[in-house]
Amino acid sequence: MRGIHKRFGAVQANVDVSLGVRAGTVHGLVGENGAGKSTLMSVLYGFYRADRGSIEVNGQPVEIHNADDAIAQGIGMVHQHFMLVDTLTAIENVMLGAEPHWLLLRATHQVRGKLEALMQSTGLHVKLDALVADLAVGDRQRLEILKALYRGAKVLILDEPTAVLTPQETLQLFDVLRGLRAQGATIVLITHKLKEVMGLCDFVTVMRAGQVVQELPIAEATIAGLAEAMVGRKVNMGRVEGEARQGGEVLLAASQLELRDSLQVLRLSGIDVQLRAGEIVGIAGVSGNGQSELLDVLSGLLTPTQGALTVCGQRFTPAQWLDPQTARHLGLAHVPEDRHARALVMAFGAWESAVLGYDGLSAYRSGPWMRHAAMKAATAHMMERFDVRPRDPALVSSKFSGGNQQKLVLARELGQAPKVLLVGQPTRGVDIGAIEFIYTQLRAMRDAGCAVLVVSSELDEILALSDRVMVMNQGRIAGELAIADCTEAGLGLLMTGGNA
Repeated sequence: MRGIHKRFGAVQANVDVSLGVRAGTVHGLVGENGAGKSTLMSVLYGFYRADRGSIEVNGQPVEIHNADDAIAQGIGMVHQHFMLVDTLTAIENVMLGAEPHWLLLRATHQVRGKLEALMQSTGLHVKLDALVADLAVGDRQRLEILKALYRGAKVLILDEPTAVLTPQETLQLFDVLRGLRAQGATIVLITHKLKEVMGLCDFVTVMRAGQVVQELPIAEATIAGLAEAMVGRKVNMGRVEGEARQGGEVLLAASQLELRDSLQVLRLSGIDVQLRAGEIVGIAGVSGNGQSELLDVLSGLLTPTQGALTVCGQRFTPAQWLDPQTARHLGLAHVPEDRHARALVMAFGAWESAVLGYDGLSAYRSGPWMRHAAMKAATAHMMERFDVRPRDPALVSSKFSGGNQQKLVLARELGQAPKVLLVGQPTRGVDIGAIEFIYTQLRAMRDAGCAVLVVSSELDEILALSDRVMVMNQGRIAGELAIADCTEAGLGLLMTGGNA
C-alpha cells in the first residue's frame, strides 16, 4: 500500500500511509484506538475506497473497489465483531454467498469435503452442523478464519482477534496462525496487545494519528519502545512500587454463596468475599470458572441459590436479594464485562448512555420530566474528565472506539463517587494509552476510600492493580494471597487447581 489517504468528513483517518507486508510472515499493525489501523485494512479489503494512493499485490498494481475484488486477489479479513449469522449452521455461514452449485444438497456436500480437508490441514476444527448461536467465541473465531481460507485467502487480516478470547483460546489461535504461516500464508495482525506482537509477529508497524511512525523487524522491537511509539510518550502500566494498601472498613461481605443455573449445574459453591474500603481485590482465574457469575450475584443481576450478602450495612438473602436500583442507592457501582450487551445501548447517543441507570437523579429530573440539557452538560463534563474522544455527547454510542466506550462507562459509574465498585474486564479491547488511564482512575477510587473488585482474565492486570488476589477454579475460591505473596507461577497453579 503506497501513499494511502482516507478522510471521513472532518476526520483524516489515514495520512499518506505506506505499508509493505512480506509474503509468508506475520506482520503486526499496532496503535491506539483511532490511529487508523482498521481503516487502512478496510481500504485493503475493499470496505472503503482510498481518497488517493495505490495498492500492489505480488508486485502488480491492483484496483480494489469492494470485498469481492479483495477476495479475488487472495485477501481475506476477519473483523473484530464477527460477520456471522447466528441462526445458520457453521457450514451454511461458510457457503453463504459462495455456493458452488445451485442444488443445495450437492453444494453442501462439496463444501463439507473442502472444509474437512481445511480443518485437517490447519487445525481449525469446528462443528460444521452446529448453529453459530450455540458455538463458543473461540469456535466462532476459527469459523471466520475457515470462511476466509475457503474463499482462497492467501493474505489474512485479523482485526483484534484475541479481544474476546480466553488465554487458552488465544494460545490455540496462535498455534493455528503459526501453522498457517509455515504453510505460506501471510497474516496481518491488528492488535493492542504488545506481548502478542512480540511473541507471534515477524515485523511490526506502529501507527499514530493516522500515520506510520515506526516500522521494524520484531527482533529490534521492545514492548516499552512500541508503547512509547504508539502513545507518543513513555507509558507505565506496571505496578507502582510500594503502593499496596491495607483495607479498612468492610463495605461488602458475601458468605457461603451458591449458585445453580437453569439446568441445576453448580456455578458457585461456598464463596466468601470481603471488600474493604481503600483496597483493590483482584479475582483471577481461567474464564468460565465462575467469575462472571460472581460479579452478577454481587451486583444484583443474579439471585444465588444460597448465601447472604451485606452491602454498606444492609443485609440480603435469596428470599429478597439485592437489585441493581437498590445497589446504586447504596453506593454500589458496576462496570460489566460486556460493555455492548450490558453497559451501553449502542443506538443511543452518548449522553443517553452516560446516564443509564442514573436518570432518576434529581440533577437529571424536574418533577416527572427529564432534563435533557442537564444530561448533555453532565456528559460533556464526563467526556472532558475521562478524555473520551470525540467529545460529542450527541454522537451515537456505537460510533466510539472500544476504548472510548469503556471510558464513557467508567465515567458514568465512577461519577457518583460509589462506595463499592465492581469492575469486569476493565481493559478488554482497549488500547495501551487508555489502559494506563483506566488503571490510574481505579487506583484513584481506591485511594479515595472506595472498595474495588476487579475481575480480569489478564494476569498482568491483576498483578498491576490488586492489593489482594483471590483465585477462582471450578466455581470455588482456590486461594487468597496478599499481593506481596503473588507470583505468576503461583497464581497459575491455583488457576488450574494446584497449590501455590
